Amino acid sequence: MKNARLYETHVQSTNLERSIAFYKKLDLELAYVLNDRRAAFFWIGDPSVKEFMLGAWEVNEEEFRKSHFAFHVSFEELLQIPDFLKKREISLIPSFGLDTTEPVVHGWMPAACYYFLDPDGNTLEYISVLEDEPNQAAGVVHLSSWNKVIKKDAF
Repeated sequence: MKNARLYETHVQSTNLERSIAFYKKLDLELAYVLNDRRAAFFWIGDPSVKEFMLGAWEVNEEEFRKSHFAFHVSFEELLQIPDFLKKREISLIPSFGLDTTEPVVHGWMPAACYYFLDPDGNTLEYISVLEDEPNQAAGVVHLSSWNKVIKKDAF
């Protein structure tokens, strides 16, 4: 169905308690824990809206598979992400061969983002879709380079 929206996603963990502590550091509200099934669920965004949920499931190391998902934030919030994560002792990671000094932009969307890892190595991302026109030829670049590309294309 075209107008469906993603409601929840799940990640695997090798240690549920460690994952619970990590996702709480990201200010996600713990909604429910199923100790017998080794799973925890978190509300993403405003818990009263119940719009999006993350599930973390403990598995043994042989079953574990890394995954990726992104949190959508406003552009203003995105610019605060390095400080937000640093205060929580969470490091940004380089992506697409670019360092973490500023957000990277995926020109085909376009969207600016930062990447980081959870304790199990799942790749997480904070992303903000930009209002600019897509430019696939730009590839993936730092935000400052993207802004130069956009200004050049505007003339």
